[in-house]
Amino acid sequence: MKKHILFILSAFFVGLTSLAQDKKIIRIVHSDFIDMDQTEIPGAILFTGNVQVEHDGVIINCNKAYHFKDENYVKAFGSVRLNQGDSISMTSKYAEYNGNQKFAFATGDVVLRSPESTLTTDTINFDRAIQQAYYNTYGTIINKENTLRSKSGRYFLNEKKYQFKTAVTVTNPQCTIKTNHLDFYDNSGHAYVFGPSTITSKENVIYTENGFYDTKNHTSNLSKNSTITYKNRKIKGDKIYYDRKQEFSKAINNVKITDSINRMVVKGHYAEMYKNKDSMFITKKALVSSFVENDSVYIHAKRLLVTGKPGERIVRGFNNARIYKSDMSGKCDSIHSDQKKGLTQLIGRPILWSQKSQLTGEIMHLIGNNKTEKMDSLKVMNDAFIIQKDTIGNGYNQVKGLNLYGKFRDNKLYEVDMVKNAEMIYYMYNDKNELVGIDKGVCSSIHLELEDNKIQTVTKFVNPEGQIYPEKDLPENARKLRGFIWRGDEEIKTLADIFPKEETELGEKIAIESKKESLKAEKPMEVKKETLNYGKPEKKTTSPAKKKKKK
Repeated sequence: MKKHILFILSAFFVGLTSLAQDKKIIRIVHSDFIDMDQTEIPGAILFTGNVQVEHDGVIINCNKAYHFKDENYVKAFGSVRLNQGDSISMTSKYAEYNGNQKFAFATGDVVLRSPESTLTTDTINFDRAIQQAYYNTYGTIINKENTLRSKSGRYFLNEKKYQFKTAVTVTNPQCTIKTNHLDFYDNSGHAYVFGPSTITSKENVIYTENGFYDTKNHTSNLSKNSTITYKNRKIKGDKIYYDRKQEFSKAINNVKITDSINRMVVKGHYAEMYKNKDSMFITKKALVSSFVENDSVYIHAKRLLVTGKPGERIVRGFNNARIYKSDMSGKCDSIHSDQKKGLTQLIGRPILWSQKSQLTGEIMHLIGNNKTEKMDSLKVMNDAFIIQKDTIGNGYNQVKGLNLYGKFRDNKLYEVDMVKNAEMIYYMYNDKNELVGIDKGVCSSIHLELEDNKIQTVTKFVNPEGQIYPEKDLPENARKLRGFIWRGDEEIKTLADIFPKEETELGEKIAIESKKESLKAEKPMEVKKETLNYGKPEKKTTSPAKKKKKK
């Protein structure tokens, strides 16, 4: 009889609530037992045993529930399960649900599941009105290969996005991401970090303050104060693209690559690097500097290519190549520097300035000693010409021949041999620095000895011919050898001079643009498909207009 009465009351209650369904009130779909005495909790109806509650597309299952009908509110106890269609399900020990506000609160071993991930935490709030779930207790999210741990977080159901703003760590087999602000997209595995953040792997450590990381394809776009650090190499730039699978990096604006093993620094405004191939390509105000014997050697060209393993680096510079050292500088069409051989070749119209001397020829070789890390010797092949401006008068000391061989001591040129078809014009002074004559002649070879940047002695070998002329007896047009061109105004006297005008202007323009970009500090947009191919060759396409024209 009692069970029969309970059944009638249940049916009656279900009927009443069904009539009010259009008003979005909480509906009790099923319960094994109902207690309407309201003695346990005033103002509430008690439902126990396989309780099922429904409200506007949400189903709640539990062992016991208090239904506050007037407030459109329910409290659920024991094995609570909340489901919102196929989009989300949540389990907990206890939950509360407000039908008027469409707001759920759950605590006690909470597990929130979406099709792509599972969140485990102690307490969670679910605001159905805006389709957001958030928690302020430590939580763990499993998303395929990614495990996310944070002190607090928010899940945006419509965007399928997690947002963390306190102590978040993302771990997967490839790397670990640590930051205080992370946006993580559930379905794509895309992660956006803001503020100081690190991405650590076996290969390297990435630091950025604004960046994107694709946890599926392991590519990243970094756009603020970013650095990639390897064991012996560091890459910095305003914008960096990195592909972990290919170990490929691409950096734009204010690029700096530091190679600690080779004591080499590479700078420019555009660079591409393949770590496994030990190669770097640099352009836009490109500069390579190597530290040698308490001094630095700088190489610039429109395009620079650095290849080879540590200790075997090869630097190639193309188009308007230049070299600078505190006591030496030069220009040429292209440059080739081999670290292992200690050989630097200046190719194509080379010119070198050293200790107030100007040297030209068709090809130049600078040879270093790898043991002492000092300059050893110099070779100038074909039409070698050395000119030194007279420091006292207005003349020029000149020696030319087929080939030139020079020797360095303490990185200073102290001995020169001009071999085959040698010619010379030399201004001779006495101890009082008075001009005593101009020595002009030819011979098979000439030996020069230099000290304090000046030619001290001249020795002619094999059939020397010539004479010493008083200054008044040698006309001006006879005081220059054939092929004489003084280019002292082109000498690279400071590091700033190593860049031609167009490269300097480019650098200034980029500096202004970089400053504007840093001031914007914009949040990165969702990565487009073409962005993921950043740095790869673009496929050529034909526009519809051109296709019609071809037809």
